[in-house]
This record gives sequence, C-alpha cells and structure tokens, in this order.
Amino acid sequence: MTGLARFSINQMTVKQLSMPELVESCLELRIPGVGLWREPVQSYGLDATAKLVRDAGLAVTTLCRGGFFTAIDPQERARALDDNRAAVDEAATLGTDTLVLVSGGLPAGSKDLHGARERIADALGELGPYAAERGVRLAIEPLHPMYAADRCVVSTLAQALDLAERFPADQVGVTVDTYHIWWDDTAPAQIARAGAGGRIHTFQLADWTTPLPEGVLNGRGQIGDGSIDMREWRGYVEAAGYSGPIEVELFNDGLWGRDGREVLAETAARFVEHAG
Repeated sequence: MTGLARFSINQMTVKQLSMPELVESCLELRIPGVGLWREPVQSYGLDATAKLVRDAGLAVTTLCRGGFFTAIDPQERARALDDNRAAVDEAATLGTDTLVLVSGGLPAGSKDLHGARERIADALGELGPYAAERGVRLAIEPLHPMYAADRCVVSTLAQALDLAERFPADQVGVTVDTYHIWWDDTAPAQIARAGAGGRIHTFQLADWTTPLPEGVLNGRGQIGDGSIDMREWRGYVEAAGYSGPIEVELFNDGLWGRDGREVLAETAARFVEHAG
C-alpha cells in the first residue's frame, strides 16, 4: 500500500492484538511506525518489546502515557513524579524520543483550575531535564474540555503552549490531536505558534463521530466516519514545519470488537484515503 511513509498506528487502536501480532501485522502491511502504550509494553516485557520492534525495523513514534500531575497531596505527587521518571526511562529503552502526557484532572473536592495547572508546571520543571538527559521529549496533550474535570485540565493548544514555553523546546512541547482540538477556531494559529517554536512533538488523528457513546472516552471515530477534515489539519501542521510521523489513535469499542488485523488494514487504507 502506497502513501504510508509517515503513517504510524497507535497501539490502542488495535489493542486486541498482542505485541507480536501487532508487529507482524505492521510488517505485512508495510506500516513503518507504532505508538506504544506502557501497560501492554510492561505486560509483554520492556526489554522484549524493545527487541521485538527493533528487530522488525519498526520506529516507535511515541510512548503513551505519562502525566497526571495535579495531585495536591505531597506523597501522591512524589509517586506521580517517580512514575513519570520510569515512563521516561521506558521511552528511552524503546527508542522513542516522545513521551505523551495527559496532565490530570481536578483533585477530588477541588475547583481550582489555575492551581492544578501550576502543579503541572512544577512537575514539568522537575521532569524536563531528566527526560532531556535521556533523549526524550515531553509532549503535553490538550484534551477536549469535556475531560477537564477528571482527566486533563489542559484543554486547548494555547494552554498547553503556555505551559510548554516555560521550558526549552527540547524538553517540553505539545501533542496535536485532531479529536481534541478540531472544534477550536484558534487552534490553527496555535499550531503555527507551536511550529515556530519547534514544539510540535507528535501529530495524532482520530475522527469525531456522533452520537458519542456513554462514558465518552471510547468515542474516537475511524478516519473518514466523522466531522473532521484530516487533510486540512495535516496541512496546518505541515505549514508549521512538522514533517514527522502521523499516528492514528482510536479508542473505539466497535473497532476493538472486530478482528484486529482487519481493523489495522482498514485504518491504513483510511489514512491513505483521507489524510495521505
């Protein structure tokens, strides 16, 4: 299949595939990159995963996920920082230069968005140098505002960049994910801002389909099934200077209930059709 030179499949899209099945399927379809998640990597084994993808010649485009920095309790914060240092080490072992961060929601009983965001900045200040020493960049991912309370108080690219720009670009940048920002008419200008500063660390695609499922989280639509013009958004990031991998990351119960190899082949074809 042509048009896949920059395509990367995020592991969550086909989470029903085992690690060896994922790698084998990527090789069969000539998919050059994978975005991995920490839990299945740990289940298969960090060193075993690193060897598997390395021997297959696959690029690990990102590792998901670090973050969850908003706790107020000092012990909880210390545990979060320790876990993120471990995530950085795992990313380095896997050979990826990008750790995606989901920053965390409001702590229980808190309504202080500003305070939560400042605690994220404090954590980035500690983790950024640690990651840079290991050749890993931190990529803050803004999530759609519907996740602000429980998952991520960083809801826009502007907010993500306001945090990232406190630190060197080789330490902290952003994740541009169509699913989370397509609604924001300021996002194209923020993509240009991110590109000018060298802070677009990864670019991810997922479509917005309605009605959203109960629980919302697993509502990412297959490319071409929803409301987002993928080529338009690819144009924005490329105009901003981004020329790296393009991941497709889908959380979708319907896709997870199908044969994973079939879903992977379909996703690759949709990428070529709608974003290639």
